[in-house]
Amino acid sequence: MKYAFSTLGVPGMPLRDVVRLANSTGYDGVELRAHPEEPVHPAIGAEERADVVERFDAAGVRILAVAGYARVAAPGEDEPVHQELRALLALARDLGAPYVRVFPGGEQDQEEADAVAARRLGLAAETAADMGVRILLETHDSHRTGAAAARVLGPVGHKNVGALWDVMHTWLGGETPAASHAVLAPHLGYTQVKDIASADDTTPLALGAGVLPLEECVRLLDDDAWVCWEYEKRWYPDAADLPGMLAAGREYLEHARTGR
Repeated sequence: MKYAFSTLGVPGMPLRDVVRLANSTGYDGVELRAHPEEPVHPAIGAEERADVVERFDAAGVRILAVAGYARVAAPGEDEPVHQELRALLALARDLGAPYVRVFPGGEQDQEEADAVAARRLGLAAETAADMGVRILLETHDSHRTGAAAARVLGPVGHKNVGALWDVMHTWLGGETPAASHAVLAPHLGYTQVKDIASADDTTPLALGAGVLPLEECVRLLDDDAWVCWEYEKRWYPDAADLPGMLAAGREYLEHARTGR
């Protein structure tokens, strides 16, 4: 199994420090939050992109994904969403990242939201294939369960469109890990883990310190799967700082996987 962490947990951290942190704590990769307030986002130029690639390659750290904020099920015209998807795909291609994360964001009738998301992802699939990148729909907001994500991904039916399993959202949606994995496995790109105190208090905690069934989730995954710790420090500034917890978090995940 390979381990990554999201830069959502270290908001605004310079890339040199992100890379150093991954190396010093034993992580294989990093999920880059692609937002203008972060060092890497679609508006950076070719020279900056090349510098990012060089920095990560020199350290032997994989850029696992570009975590974008396109909402593929959102109401409105298709073209702005397609423009956002193309920009994210081009960024991932230039960085050598295999995945682009997108959200559902459906705010309309379920059937309509499913159809809108499937149409947009289907249209973007060939662009993703041409760029050698896979779009992953995260289990989140309007489609927080594996069953809900599968309602979109099944009709798309393209190898360059898949799922990102956020284990907190499927749990909050009432699914067991086994049920989530069963419907997501044919589409799964990688898995995001985190921990929280309760359904009513989603302040991020150290892995294993909360209520999420992380061991059960991790043991369902293939041996070569990627697992990414998404610690939501950006949204909870009073939460403990992530860097000091990273090494222990990786050890926890390894123990969860092996039982040793």
